[in-house]
Amino acid sequence: SESSAALSIPVHLGHLEIAQRAKEEARLDQIIFIPAGQPRLKSAEPTAGQGQRLSMLRLAVDGVSGFEVSDAELWRSGPTHTVETLRDLGDELGGGWELVFILGLDVLSKFDEWVDPEGVVELASLLAVSRPGYAAFDWDGFYERCPYAAGRVECIDSTAIDISASELRRRLAEGTPVDGLMPEAVARYIRENGLYGT
Repeated sequence: SESSAALSIPVHLGHLEIAQRAKEEARLDQIIFIPAGQPRLKSAEPTAGQGQRLSMLRLAVDGVSGFEVSDAELWRSGPTHTVETLRDLGDELGGGWELVFILGLDVLSKFDEWVDPEGVVELASLLAVSRPGYAAFDWDGFYERCPYAAGRVECIDSTAIDISASELRRRLAEGTPVDGLMPEAVARYIRENGLYGT
């Protein structure tokens, strides 16, 4: 989708903790993780292949109740857009499901730059996660730019561990332990496959 962080770092415990908190706070039945295909607003090349990122995500959520993985974006050609992914997901799930798209407040601040943001909020409500160090959010400015999002955004505070992407990449490249930062199965997969400079 437009804003996924899946390109530069593998799934880590912060992602999983945020998902669990969102599931509990918003009383969601299921969390579907969708690794990014080729996000329009991020041009960096991934440091792991599509299949590898999918495998790492599946390892991370294995055995976690209510967590699923979809490869909906990975095999699309060209830039992927959240509105298309939500449309496809809604079609796949059929009626009876209310979609909720989870994103960080830092990402929400650029929501008006997405392809068809109005279509996004027609297809799903937004659950914005306040991340550590991002307390001040200009809600008035947001609704001025995105009036169609009124009544479609909920915000929750994250108590998840704050994991720096650059620190995680550095540790992986240097072979420094990443205990407590990512699921052990994911760390092992990265080492075994020589990903992220390991």
